Amino acid sequence: MNSLSAKIQDVFDEPACDKNRGKDAKARKEGCASPLTPGAAAGGCAFDGAKIVLQPITDVAHLVHAPLACEGNSWDNRGAASSGPSLWRTSFTTDLTELEVVMGQGERKLFKAIREIKEAYAPPAVFVYSTCVTALMGDDIEAVCKRAAEKFGLAVVPINAPGLAGSKNLGNKLAAEALLDHVIGTVEPDDAGPYDINILGEFNLSGEFWLIKPLLDRLGIRVRACIPGDARYIDVASAHRARAAMVVCSTALINLARKMDERWDIPFFEGSFYGISDTSQALRDMARLLVRKGADPEILGRTETLIADQEAGASKKLEAYRRRLQGKRVLLNTGGVKSWSVVHALMEIGMEIVGTSVKKSTVEDKERIKQILKDDNQMFEQMSARDLYTMLSEGQADIMLSGGRTQFVALKAKTPWLDINQERQHPYAGYDGMAELVRQIDLAIHNPIWSQVRERAPWDCQPGVKDEQASAKNETATVHAAQEFAGTTPTISASVEKIR
Repeated sequence: MNSLSAKIQDVFDEPACDKNRGKDAKARKEGCASPLTPGAAAGGCAFDGAKIVLQPITDVAHLVHAPLACEGNSWDNRGAASSGPSLWRTSFTTDLTELEVVMGQGERKLFKAIREIKEAYAPPAVFVYSTCVTALMGDDIEAVCKRAAEKFGLAVVPINAPGLAGSKNLGNKLAAEALLDHVIGTVEPDDAGPYDINILGEFNLSGEFWLIKPLLDRLGIRVRACIPGDARYIDVASAHRARAAMVVCSTALINLARKMDERWDIPFFEGSFYGISDTSQALRDMARLLVRKGADPEILGRTETLIADQEAGASKKLEAYRRRLQGKRVLLNTGGVKSWSVVHALMEIGMEIVGTSVKKSTVEDKERIKQILKDDNQMFEQMSARDLYTMLSEGQADIMLSGGRTQFVALKAKTPWLDINQERQHPYAGYDGMAELVRQIDLAIHNPIWSQVRERAPWDCQPGVKDEQASAKNETATVHAAQEFAGTTPTISASVEKIR
């Protein structure tokens, strides 16, 4: 645990983070972790954050050293996609029982599990994840992984990010540290070139990266490693030979980008593939960075030609939706890079942003939002479900874009909703992705179901029927009152006598 504490302290003291640089030495030591929400293990702890960053490496066996529930909570909760290997979708766990925990048999069972995976699947690597239970037991997964690597002749990588260490974001960074310590730089490629780049923090959700890679292919830019989206172990291991890098989600992997720059002189920039102008700017920045590192300057001209062609095609696709969506109001309840990149993308087609969440956004993200929206009041750190419902039910937004956790708030308020987070079914990156995003928003807003569910019920909206029912009810009450006054209505006691 001492080594883990040291690693956490190192991750907290991140020079590339503006927020961290603004603190004094004492505040830096306290770190950035916020207390965990009780019961929020799925999607909230360091183990889950590490699994999110590493599981999209598709040809690796991901072995969770824990009781069964830890793997059950974290498996397949992201929409990442693979163009090849499917081993990453196979669930591996040591499935520790109470008896094995009490008897201290965790390390022996872990070694046996690694051997079984090697014999059955022969992967290029096995990633072993520590969890709360095994960390409290004191299992030395680093020692077991080192011995297994020597015995079985494959890479066995310890991921020391138990849930009790802190938040999901901390787990993201601890996963990056594991790659730096055990994976990146362990394989020397024989085909390194001047147009090699790394894409960091791109998860290939719903296959989004596949909309970007053809553009890079047309420019002659080769992706040495996309970490983690649709990655292969050997690509990650040789990522240190790239010439430049783009960081898509700095909240998760800024420490990886910064340390790769320090160790292997790989400069990086932060960009976005959401929206037409941001995608174009990302391609320009990529080309300029490569030229700065020695690539032929002619790539700059080819980049501008490609951008002009793609923007013209995307503008033509979006033209049909501009009139239908002009002035429609959007509420964004997300965070991170999407808090500003999606805002910019939607404003390009004339939509109005009534609010955007900045809960997971960096200082740089918030500055970009301020420049785009020109109004700090439209930024909110966190909004309760009650406040979201009030805002939507009062008609302050025409649609809400968020993750699946708040979809039922929108549905209860009878407001269109679109998934913008990791569970989404459609890719929204790049020029084609922007057209798809706008198409899905148009389908959601103009779905005829909303006009139907907002209508009053038939018995509330037919005055004649309602008045007739009220008149009949009043007449019946008048008759009963007259009978009671005349003594003709049987009383309870009379009814009892009659029964007797």
